[in-house]
Amino acid sequence: MSIFEYNGSALVAMVGKNCFAIASDRRLGVQLQTIATDFQRISKIHDRLFLGLSGLATDAQTLYQKLVFRHKLYLLREERDMKPETFASLVSALLYEKRFGPFFCQPVIAGLGDDDKPFICTMDSIGAKELAKDFVVAGTASESLYGACESMFKENMEPEELFETVSQALLSSVDRDCLSGWGGHVYVVTPTEVKERILKGRMD
Repeated sequence: MSIFEYNGSALVAMVGKNCFAIASDRRLGVQLQTIATDFQRISKIHDRLFLGLSGLATDAQTLYQKLVFRHKLYLLREERDMKPETFASLVSALLYEKRFGPFFCQPVIAGLGDDDKPFICTMDSIGAKELAKDFVVAGTASESLYGACESMFKENMEPEELFETVSQALLSSVDRDCLSGWGGHVYVVTPTEVKERILKGRMD
């Protein structure tokens, strides 16, 4: 078993019309044993920028603390929130810095940039960015998430339709992966509001 699969995870971010959704499962396990069913993988950096961290949970928490620290420093120096593109470059640089002993994480970054244009991006454990215009996935359930998102995604979805699509994609994908599941956590972000919802899934 790969170290990335040790705790299990499923993460997906998807864009809509001037909005985006980011969703994750809620299981924290140690290989096949479930430890917690309310684990938080998605964190808010600011109102228009969210970060999801799949992979090894301990590294995810360490990396999150380092990134919050860097963002607060930026806020003090620049007196403005970081743009999603800038934050993605920060995460990439931080991961590449530790390339010889990497954080075992695959981040998913989603945010609203200038003109409320959604930005989504994922990267590997040494910071190689993968940008997308439709959706990005990460975690142990990523293969089935690719298939579900590919078949369900439509362009220019409104926030409610986007929520429905990303939720169905997540729930159907984690059922095909024994290392992730136990419900879901979905954020739908528009220029004016952030909606957070908890999904109930199969509890096995």
